[in-house]
Amino acid sequence: MIDRRQLLGQSALLAAAAAISGGAQAAAPARPDWFAGVGDLTQDVAPQALARLHGRAPADLAGTLYRNGPARFRQGGTAVGHWFDGDGMIRAWKIADGKAELRARFVDTVKRRTDTAAGAMVQPGFKTQARPGALVGSADDTNAANTSVIVAGGQLLALWEAGSAYALDADTLATKGPVTFRPDLAGMPFLAHPRIEPDGRIWNLGMGGKMAFVWRLSKAGVLEAGQSIPLPMASYAHDFTATARHLVIVLQPWIKERNVLPFAHSLAWRPELGTKVLVIDKDDLSKRRVFELPPLFFFHLGDAWEETDGTICFDGCFDNDPGFASDGASALIEGRYLRTERPALRMVSLRPDGRASLDDAGITAEFPRSDPSLAGLRRTRTVHVGGYGAGRPFARSIGTWDWQTGKDDAHDFGSRQLVEEFVPVGRWLIGTTLNLDAGATELHVMDSRRVADGPVVSWRSNVAMPLSFHGNWLAA
Repeated sequence: MIDRRQLLGQSALLAAAAAISGGAQAAAPARPDWFAGVGDLTQDVAPQALARLHGRAPADLAGTLYRNGPARFRQGGTAVGHWFDGDGMIRAWKIADGKAELRARFVDTVKRRTDTAAGAMVQPGFKTQARPGALVGSADDTNAANTSVIVAGGQLLALWEAGSAYALDADTLATKGPVTFRPDLAGMPFLAHPRIEPDGRIWNLGMGGKMAFVWRLSKAGVLEAGQSIPLPMASYAHDFTATARHLVIVLQPWIKERNVLPFAHSLAWRPELGTKVLVIDKDDLSKRRVFELPPLFFFHLGDAWEETDGTICFDGCFDNDPGFASDGASALIEGRYLRTERPALRMVSLRPDGRASLDDAGITAEFPRSDPSLAGLRRTRTVHVGGYGAGRPFARSIGTWDWQTGKDDAHDFGSRQLVEEFVPVGRWLIGTTLNLDAGATELHVMDSRRVADGPVVSWRSNVAMPLSFHGNWLAA
């Protein structure tokens, strides 16, 4: 039975928060060069052909890299209170016949329309206070649709984590509106990191305190099944993972302890609770096991798999505390860099006898990705960003870590590039960077077998776009 009271019971709280004033804005400090990564766009990006910088596109590569991320943080002398609260913009990087094109468009959300009408950032968010003029009746009224994007049933789904997916036209990027998979599920949370099996079936979670809703969709994006399940802890969760047979939910000790807004203020770090890993059988969600790990914080996990002896393995990028999530990502909006801990790439092993262990790769890394054709199956490599340096919050390199050899095949774009997540597409890695010297966002294709050699082809746009979070490739 769906526990809508826990999963949707934020409406009254959100409405009450609309009366809270955000207060006066402090004078802006001098802006460092990396501030372009959290700069503002005020308009959509019209379709444009990209200028090829060097190299030649692979002959067999044709399709579109869709990426999503916040692209407006400030309006009318006000600003959001966290990197995660900017208005979502979908970027479409199309490659065909050796050429590349770009178009980008804001998702037409209730939040964006309300802020625009008010001439200020009034809607509350992850760590943004509501301001006078906020109109909030449900979580979808604050939905920034700014975190990831997938393709299901021929349409794009722009994803957040606390509310509905937004449907968009895959060609024009025009917003169709929030998706209701079933009438009684309107407004239910739908995480930004669904797990997609090689045959296209989609699994996802909706988190609500000590309850979660398990979504199962067909390749066409049609709801096949949905069920609420209890959780051992009311953990903040941005991601989960899955094997071919199991869902794997990592419950970190950043716990929701009260109902207040902004949402981040409801969370408390309780390391004494440790980390719990809930493993659930996909065929029978009542079959579950719980494993124990030390206290860890994470945003992103890699795909999981099962060894022949039943051991479940998955990697992730783990911190020892939520310092960046709670404070560091807020400081970015003000142009400040807080020296928080860097996430470390680690492998988790959950053994049949109930023991769990962590193995450290010895590198700092974020945005782990792997070949989608191997989702839920055994693999040896993890694509990641890295090269974090002193005094700057964003990555400068892309690499592929090999768990068998213990080696990282990486390319450093240099201190004048801000590197975004790269997506595996067959033998290729496709991703984007923000070139600070050129004042423009660039598109790159790399050979996953020789990452250190650098891009095989690069193109440049005529616009500097703030950094996006996540994306996926749709083959032509």
